[in-house]
Amino acid sequence: MAQIPNLDNSPVNLASLRDQSQKELIAILRNIRGKKCLIVDPKLSGSLSLIIQTSLLKEHNVELRHLSGEPVQTEATKLVYLVRSQLDIVKFICSNVQSDVSKGIQREYHVYFVPRRAVACEKVFEEEKVHELMTFGEYPLYVVPLDEDVLSFELDLAYKDCLVDGDTSSLWHIAKAIHKLEFSFGVIPNVRAKGKSSVRVADILNRMQAEEPVNSSDIVVPEINTLIILDREVDMITPMCSQLTYEGLLDEFLHVNNGSVELDASIMGVQQEGKKMKVPLNSSDKLFKEIRDLNFEVVVQVLRQKATSMKQDYTEMTTTNQTVSELKDFVKKLNSLPEMTRHINLAQHLSTFTSKPAFLGKLDMEHTIIESQSYDICYEYIEEMIHKQEPLVNVLRLLILFSTTNAGLPKKHFDYLRRELLHSYGFEHMVTLSNLEKAGLFKKQESKSNWLTVKRALQLVVEDTDTANPNDIAYVFSGYAPLSIRLVQNAIRSGWRPIEEILKVLPGPHSEIKRSRFTNSASYDALQGASTDKLTTDGRRFLVLVVFIGGVTFAEISALRFLSAQEGMAYDLIVGTTKIVSGRSLTEAFVETQG
Repeated sequence: MAQIPNLDNSPVNLASLRDQSQKELIAILRNIRGKKCLIVDPKLSGSLSLIIQTSLLKEHNVELRHLSGEPVQTEATKLVYLVRSQLDIVKFICSNVQSDVSKGIQREYHVYFVPRRAVACEKVFEEEKVHELMTFGEYPLYVVPLDEDVLSFELDLAYKDCLVDGDTSSLWHIAKAIHKLEFSFGVIPNVRAKGKSSVRVADILNRMQAEEPVNSSDIVVPEINTLIILDREVDMITPMCSQLTYEGLLDEFLHVNNGSVELDASIMGVQQEGKKMKVPLNSSDKLFKEIRDLNFEVVVQVLRQKATSMKQDYTEMTTTNQTVSELKDFVKKLNSLPEMTRHINLAQHLSTFTSKPAFLGKLDMEHTIIESQSYDICYEYIEEMIHKQEPLVNVLRLLILFSTTNAGLPKKHFDYLRRELLHSYGFEHMVTLSNLEKAGLFKKQESKSNWLTVKRALQLVVEDTDTANPNDIAYVFSGYAPLSIRLVQNAIRSGWRPIEEILKVLPGPHSEIKRSRFTNSASYDALQGASTDKLTTDGRRFLVLVVFIGGVTFAEISALRFLSAQEGMAYDLIVGTTKIVSGRSLTEAFVETQG
């Protein structure tokens, strides 16, 4: 199965965005004549694999390498570096070039920054005295379609950069990405933002539209009707909970990266010792598309039913005379056998984690914390985890959940746990704890927690959740409805106004902006007045683009897909995110050691 996802079923033409990015890269390579070596920043290689196939690069006389501190081994005399604008990366390139110069190797060097150049980087080339040997350019890759309803801005550390380092450059990048989408799909008329960063992105987006207006003459009515922007800071509770959807659990335990997981081939039934295997996970796999958003309990049942059905069909085929038509149907089913085998192997492997008492105990504790009923039990559980020296990221993840739902911990408890963490994991983690404090994720309690009020008002805990036949988004966490998605649900249904009081107690400001820049104002007015069955001129439902600044989890994406599929839902939903995250990856971003 192809690593590049099929985007044919996207509610909006995402394939055109990917094609454009592919054409821009090919144009860069074509302009450099002859054989060349493309040296890619390792952090970009995953994004690139979703845009262009290696075979297409070979057709354009291109060798592919990953950037490292080692000299580039190639016979090509033209080197094309495709890198992010980061100083440590630039130093690697300088080292490569200086190595060539010292050996008397003559080459052409082209550096393309993704998505844009930075003056500070070019200064490093000047300081290292290699600036005159380089040709500089930009590869404006702002948006990467991960799947038919998910776009990534590929900003791994946007959350930490904003909250800990005060670096808000990612906000311009996000606004630019959305503005690029508007050039393809029209100016988005309704913008709702919650959180400091989100409100700022909405302001930058308006400024960009004033400075570089989208020409709407070809677009009578925009394809994206509403943009909802949410800061991860508004809801740090959801990602700290263990995801219980199939795709969410795959990410929790196997770390999904750019639409695939890499694991031992033996797990997939391939007996080759030490061999690793990449398993693509996107909607091109029909079975995965069917089961990815289900609660994992249900996935096991679905796979069992499908396997039983196939076995019965096989028995019938071998014991009775079948018509040609029946044979054809059976062969069609056999074509799905590789997908079945793949997901049975993956589900079996996941079950080895989900059946462990430690995992089930952690789930119980997460629900206890969310229900805010037993402070002492939760506190003692975390204390015990520290004393047992359980993996630091696991401890911090639960601690963040505990601290966030309680608006911090009483000074006595905060000081004690901080001291115990440093004793157990080493004083070099003072930086880690300082990062968490700066981000407000582990702090001293200074005011009463609003969590109970928010939880009740938005009905975040749903008793007796039916995971097999869900009627609420709470199925993705077996009883907890993600706060972030409840906010989206309200924003779509009736705007921010009815939940204004709840929004005020959540972190950061909120805003609601109407933007109109249409040639056909009558269409715009009709659009604003319509309440149900919002359709574009060619009969498709209107779109809501939900953007998460600081990352979104697969479980939240599943909850949005569930909403979009509900009867009477007047919109399709697509997700834009700085990165797909989990509680583990978000927590890891804050972990640093001193020295």
